[in-house]
Amino acid sequence: MANGVLSFPLTSFHDDGSLDPDGFRAYLADRIATGPGAVFPACGTGEFFSLDEDEYRRVVTIAVEEAAGRVPVVAGIGYGWAQAVRFARIAEDAGADALLVLPHYLVTAPQDGLVAQLEQIAARTRLPLIAYQRGQVAFTACSLRRVADIPTVIGLKDGHSDLDRLQRLTLAAPEGFLFFNGAATAEIQARAYATVGVPAYSSAVHAFAPEIANAFFTALRGGDDGTVDKLLRDFYVPLVELRDRVPGYAVSLVKAAARLRGRPVGPVRAPLTDPSAADLADLRMLLTTGLDLVGAAL
Repeated sequence: MANGVLSFPLTSFHDDGSLDPDGFRAYLADRIATGPGAVFPACGTGEFFSLDEDEYRRVVTIAVEEAAGRVPVVAGIGYGWAQAVRFARIAEDAGADALLVLPHYLVTAPQDGLVAQLEQIAARTRLPLIAYQRGQVAFTACSLRRVADIPTVIGLKDGHSDLDRLQRLTLAAPEGFLFFNGAATAEIQARAYATVGVPAYSSAVHAFAPEIANAFFTALRGGDDGTVDKLLRDFYVPLVELRDRVPGYAVSLVKAAARLRGRPVGPVRAPLTDPSAADLADLRMLLTTGLDLVGAAL
């Protein structure tokens, strides 16, 4: 999975908010054709929090069918462990390769509880698990060693961007344990994460502009600092500034950008809201700039 951008596809909805399976299939086929390291359907960017179990089953099934063994399919699961297990069993039946355990719902928990959450899920599914620390979930080095001792827990996605803590975790983990940069707009911090031994990262930009995401990935891995800096300065940093204007834009802007490129993804579901007309105009200009930088067309 470190050999390509990790793709977190959007989930397609009709204008009335209902699931659009055909749109999702067409959109996902387009993503997979760009050669990601893995696809992660029904995760944060895919609005997992808004899907019912039947919709979730259809999304993961389509992802498995479209991937057809070419790339790993890692499905999102979440809420409390009992509900997470329900989603895990659906993903397992659908043929997913692994599961990303999204932060649990609502409560703040002690370290023993964070470990127990993963133990409960692992005991009820055969699929490999990747823990996701973000929000109220943050492991200590001691807890991570316990997590890594769970036979089917294979890695950790980090969304805190605390490099001191992350370095402690990477040093505490056994050899072969996987780490992923899951920071919001992860390219901004990709170089910093790589310095503490975490080169693999997720890319929301891949959901709407794989040309930009792949150009950045190639430049970063090739040591082309000039291209990396130019893409960061002229595209990624302005994107983050636009994203930070309104809560939820981390998903809403991504979906809007995909629509600007003619992709059949539809609107976001409540409680998210689509971008304002003014923000959409700024997004269009920024998207054009980014595509121009890599020689691609809107």
